Amino acid sequence: MAKLQGSYTALITPMLQDGSVDYEGFRKNIVFQLEQGIDGLLPLGTSGETPTLDEDEEEKLLDVCIPLVREFNSKNGKDVKVLVGAGSNNTRDAVRYVERAKRHGADFALVVTPYYNKPSDEGIYRHFEAVSKVGVPIVVYNIQGRTGKNISVSLLKRIASLPNIIGVKEASGNISQMMEVIEKIKLANPDFSVMSGDDGLTLPLMAAGGDGVISVVTNMIPGLMTQMVHDCMKGDFESAKKIHYRLQPFFRAAFCDGNPISIKYAMNVKGMAAGALRLPLVEANPAAQETIKAAIKECNL
Repeated sequence: MAKLQGSYTALITPMLQDGSVDYEGFRKNIVFQLEQGIDGLLPLGTSGETPTLDEDEEEKLLDVCIPLVREFNSKNGKDVKVLVGAGSNNTRDAVRYVERAKRHGADFALVVTPYYNKPSDEGIYRHFEAVSKVGVPIVVYNIQGRTGKNISVSLLKRIASLPNIIGVKEASGNISQMMEVIEKIKLANPDFSVMSGDDGLTLPLMAAGGDGVISVVTNMIPGLMTQMVHDCMKGDFESAKKIHYRLQPFFRAAFCDGNPISIKYAMNVKGMAAGALRLPLVEANPAAQETIKAAIKECNL
């Protein structure tokens, strides 16, 4: 089974000013990612505004992304992976989305904690049990800030014992919890991947034994972040620290007015394909715009 590691981009979904999906912009962004040496791509994640995409749009985005990656790999002898967002607070829909990821030939599926209905630990376990039966390697997405429910280490350990559960995107923001995941799950099962869901915690997590990052800022700076992650993978933490501290202002700015609002504004400033947002998301507020532009300048991006 493929190992989840390295630098992955949680792709934004570029949109035209009328709110329609900019598929050509999406294609250009993917080509940029591949040329910059990214290890993997995540279409249909939260950064891609999936709550406001319909299923036809999602299918079309997968039809753009996965063949592009496969063609690139074939021509260049590479092994860029595709991790497809497949989460829902309806278990039946989550199973369908994992099945869709399998049908499209994805390497992994990312399944978030069921949100809003706030199930018990047993309900969360059974949710992941259901999606694990599809036969696609599953990455658990733990992000209490969006779901209202933290997956404790003890619950994650139970989920990790299920077939096809191969890792976690840890976005709890709690570095102590992340290290406990490594201590109590990864050390016993080195094939279990622990990926940071927070750009700013990538370096400390990897220093503690983590495997990489599923990143937002890589939408704009895939090369720099991938270099930092690869330095960590090689044990060159001195080089990694230089990049980490150079990028600190941008790590903060890229979330100063929420995600993907802030990163889309930054990409628009740089002339990249990002464009508009769909309600209820709106353009970054004026103060955030100034913060983002200042960070781009300070970090020399």
